[in-house]
Amino acid sequence: MSSVSKALELMTFFSGARPEIGLSEMRRLAGRDKATTYRHLQALQVFGLIEQNPETKNYRLGPALLQLAQLREQTVPRKAAARTAIQRLAEVTGETTHVSVMSGNTLYALDSCESEKHSTRAIIDIAIFPLHATASGLCALAFGTADLLEIAQADLKPFTASTPLTQDALATAVADVRRSGFGKSLGTFEADIHSLSAPLFDQDGHFAGAVSVASVATRFDPALERTIMQGLVAASRDITKNWGGRVPQDIEHKWEATLGGHTEMEHAT
Repeated sequence: MSSVSKALELMTFFSGARPEIGLSEMRRLAGRDKATTYRHLQALQVFGLIEQNPETKNYRLGPALLQLAQLREQTVPRKAAARTAIQRLAEVTGETTHVSVMSGNTLYALDSCESEKHSTRAIIDIAIFPLHATASGLCALAFGTADLLEIAQADLKPFTASTPLTQDALATAVADVRRSGFGKSLGTFEADIHSLSAPLFDQDGHFAGAVSVASVATRFDPALERTIMQGLVAASRDITKNWGGRVPQDIEHKWEATLGGHTEMEHAT
């Protein structure tokens, strides 16, 4: 990795659960020596990409990211273009919905919406989706660029007892997504959460992200699974269209085969 890549990688360790990181912890997370980690943090701080809490001396994401995020959304309005669709999807399924966006080799969380139907529900509190352990990630491996699978195979980190930890297990999971058109994570990232995802595409027909539904495992049954899949089809079409793309015909055919030809769903009003 170049020095620039190594510096920028440090920013991926921040999350909602870990908004501030000290130098020693950052060194451990990055697997680098203290001097190198400090130098990279200083470079990020100069450009406002991170800042130091004056009280704790820990690092946190910086104000420059606000400007960049606003500019990105103004010029490529991904989040706003997906919001209505995931709200509708949450109403239809009664479960937590979310959308992710692909950037380079990383699948980032973009937005989420919790249904108020149940008091117990999935909470989306991660910034980056592991490619091998999440339904969104499996969609990326199935419909994204070919090098993603090799990248995922090199970092088969265990999250639960069900996480695929061998190349064969991951290849089987990805093959199922390519066959059905839906990513499926049954307790592979969080043991008590079952998730389904559908791919999203950009104006060039390339994989651009995923729309997903995360359900508490005890509520997940064949009827809910079918409702979620039908909702995902509608949401994927809407978001892909809003992102300037069109769902490829081969994906439409996979959905039709999986759902027995029934891929139309009336939008909730």
